[in-house]
Amino acid sequence: MAFSSGGQTSRPRRKHRLLYEHRISLYSFLVALPGLLLTGVLVWLQPWSLESRLSILGAELFVWWILALALQEQTTRPLQTLSNVISSLREEDYSFRARNASPNDVLGELSLEVNALADMLSDQKLRSVEATALLQRVVDEIDAPLFTFDPASRLRLVNPAGERLLRQTKTRLLGRNATELGLQPCLAADNESLVELSLNDSQARWLLRRSSFRQSGVPHTLVVLSDVSRALREEERRTWQRLIRVLGHELSNSLAPIKSIAGSLSSRVSNTTMDPEVRSDVQRGLEIIEARSASLHRFLEAYRRLAQMPAPALREITLGPLVARAAGLETRLKVCVQPGPDLAFQADPDQLEQMLINLIRNAADAVLETRTAEEQTAKAASQNGVVVRWDANAEEVTLAIEDEGPGLLNPANVFTPFYTTKPSGSGVGLVLSRQIAEAHGGSIDIANRPSGHGCVVRVILPRSPAQPGLAAS
Repeated sequence: MAFSSGGQTSRPRRKHRLLYEHRISLYSFLVALPGLLLTGVLVWLQPWSLESRLSILGAELFVWWILALALQEQTTRPLQTLSNVISSLREEDYSFRARNASPNDVLGELSLEVNALADMLSDQKLRSVEATALLQRVVDEIDAPLFTFDPASRLRLVNPAGERLLRQTKTRLLGRNATELGLQPCLAADNESLVELSLNDSQARWLLRRSSFRQSGVPHTLVVLSDVSRALREEERRTWQRLIRVLGHELSNSLAPIKSIAGSLSSRVSNTTMDPEVRSDVQRGLEIIEARSASLHRFLEAYRRLAQMPAPALREITLGPLVARAAGLETRLKVCVQPGPDLAFQADPDQLEQMLINLIRNAADAVLETRTAEEQTAKAASQNGVVVRWDANAEEVTLAIEDEGPGLLNPANVFTPFYTTKPSGSGVGLVLSRQIAEAHGGSIDIANRPSGHGCVVRVILPRSPAQPGLAAS
């Protein structure tokens, strides 16, 4: 930038140049000017009439003008074509090419190079589109929820697995904050760590993998979640199954002789002469020992059966009669079965019926827990304390068992082995039910009802399991 002596800035002057086409016309005129002048002088010196001389000079000027236009056309048209090709390349349109490109001249070689550049960019664009489509297909097909957040923690990308996890469509999720979506722990926790997300009344543990990348120069965060709940539950199941086998073996070996000795002593005491009051006390004590030994033995056998549950024997079953049969076994109160779609799918009917019996019995226990004896008598035949319904789509069947009980005080422990809130409960029913559901390739969750008292158990089973789950030995 130049400065004048007065301290004011002076703008540089732009040089006004003729357009390229006009310069070609000017140069062609200057090249032909000596010849035009010479022929004009020679024609003017001839003893011809004025009209003849003017006609010849006009013809010369017309021929020169035609040749100048032809020269301009031959010079500018290929350049305009190349400009159009390059402009289309800039706009990512690779359908244009320079025609009549010949390797025998400079302009032809330039056209060939531009065409080669267009072919290369077109091939790169095609590969990029194919790679992007493949990446999108992989992201869509991957079973792990995937999320991308911008620096403001707004969701910018989500795959179908993430939509299923959040139970919302992509159009309703994109642009929302991680805190609103319940995914803030994924941005706050350490990488390669376990996080617990409370989404849609379900508790699950996820292995978090987080990385960073840039898009258009803006840093983004990529979050990939792997559901490890089932794997952790399998490990826990194998642990307590080993514990059950050890305890069951040791306690069974001790309970059998205790029960036998108590029975023998009871028979011997009855044949022994002693004070009747003492005999009565001894017999009562031995009977208690024998009864409690038998009860404890049955308790251990129930857990041993749970630890040794076989793999499901799959065959085609109809769901409606199976649900009706399981609901009919509960006689303490009325169980309402809401008819769903008539469907058949692959499952083990014996295990599935046992699961339904356990879940309906638990629901009935919860309802009866909140009713007095009079209420139970009055409502057993008139009101539905437990409702069983089902629905299905092309891939899975969803069973729901709802009750009007007090609800769950500690939902995190309902599937913990040996955990129960019932005075006479064993903590087996829900654990066995989940084991049956997962052995079929499905899942089960229990949560408090959002619209009132009680809770709802949802069982999701695949209609065509690829392979039955293997029970732990």
